[in-house]
Amino acid sequence: MTALQHVKLGTYYVVHLPEADDFDFWRERARALVQCDVPPDRIAWVEPGGSGDLFAHGERRMPVPPMDAKPVRANRRFVSLAKNTILHSDPERFALLYRLLWRLQSNPRMMEDKADLDVRRVEELDKNVRRDSHKMHAFVRFRLVESEDEEVGEHYVAWFEPEHHILRANAGFFMRRFSNMRWSILTPRGSLHWDTETMSEGPPAERHDAPGGDPMEDLWRTYYASIFNPARLKIGAMLKEMPKKYWKNMPEAALIPDLIAGAQGREAKMVEKGALEFEERPDTLEAIDKAIHGCRKCPIGQLDNHAVMGEGPQDASLMIVGEQPGDQEDQIGRPFVGPAGQLLDAHLEKVGIDRRAAYVTNAVKHFKYVQRGKRRLHQNPGAKEIDTCRWWIESEREIVKPKLVLAMGASAARSVLGKTVSITKVRGAPIALEDGSELWVTAHPSYLLRLEGPAREEQARLFDADLAAVRQRLEELA
Repeated sequence: MTALQHVKLGTYYVVHLPEADDFDFWRERARALVQCDVPPDRIAWVEPGGSGDLFAHGERRMPVPPMDAKPVRANRRFVSLAKNTILHSDPERFALLYRLLWRLQSNPRMMEDKADLDVRRVEELDKNVRRDSHKMHAFVRFRLVESEDEEVGEHYVAWFEPEHHILRANAGFFMRRFSNMRWSILTPRGSLHWDTETMSEGPPAERHDAPGGDPMEDLWRTYYASIFNPARLKIGAMLKEMPKKYWKNMPEAALIPDLIAGAQGREAKMVEKGALEFEERPDTLEAIDKAIHGCRKCPIGQLDNHAVMGEGPQDASLMIVGEQPGDQEDQIGRPFVGPAGQLLDAHLEKVGIDRRAAYVTNAVKHFKYVQRGKRRLHQNPGAKEIDTCRWWIESEREIVKPKLVLAMGASAARSVLGKTVSITKVRGAPIALEDGSELWVTAHPSYLLRLEGPAREEQARLFDADLAAVRQRLEELA
């Protein structure tokens, strides 16, 4: 009886995979089954340790494709996703991939259909595996294990708990990164051992098989505490990128709760330190203009650039604060004259705000850039640089005395508040300032320039809404 006759009579095939992450074996078997016209619902895929399904007693011999079988079609995108999806821990992944491969034979462009449930599912599994690999690269911590055998030398051991079958797939990464170090990575799914020449595999391990710490970790904790920047702290983003389940393997994690608790106080000290570097506060805009041209209090002032002073009426009701001068502003010596400034002018005019009646300035007075050939590429100022320049913003506010300050972007908001805030959380509503004025926060127009299509249209709508609310509030305060 031929393989095709088996299929017609309702034969079920059981494929036992030798390894849970063996893509080559799966591909070989899947290709033969497709060429024998075996539909997805006639196959049970069983990985090591798996219990199979209702058809576990089906035909175990693989069918032999006929001599005139058509080649199996699979585009690069499918192969790329399949190699990663095989590493997932979902027991249905083999059946999912075979179903996609089966459907690709009649619909070669199926992988382009973002609404297809199978395509969406395989993309989700691929994403999960890539994220798990990223976490392994980031959170594996080797600890020194002392050996009485001098010939063995230093040996480092790490414990990691992957969610998926990614251990062997990532062996090359650690071999290249720690090529001159003897190490072992122990996991509940298996282990890897590198002796500087040969990579070998071992059985699954348990947590107590790995060391609990070594003397170098005290030095590492000291270093981690010293580089912890409270001004950049975003707890939600940190927990997303470094979930708590990995903390038990990371010596620095024990410091995190105390560092978070003391972040606000440390940030205030950073701001205060930046302000104490200056002496007497200027009492005129002309004095500020002269002083900023000679300011070298932060690294930006050391670059080959020019200070750009704010401009506008000294008694303006509205002060508009941006991030820093751009390349064109640096050359011309005026704020907001480049592409972002032109876009700002258009939106101000659209909502009925006269820019000439506003005082326009920047949080940082010099252009921060990196030289690339003849071009100067913009770089965002750091928290320390923004805090140092707060002296000038506060001096401008003290002289102009605006009723309302519009901060465009996170850097501008920090220069007024002395702390980092989320634009999406605070935009569209007033924030009371100590001098009795109000702060309104919106996006920076350069953000809109980086967007395209519907995303830009949506952000432009929000930007207009923020500006319209500012205009209305100015009318109420008049």
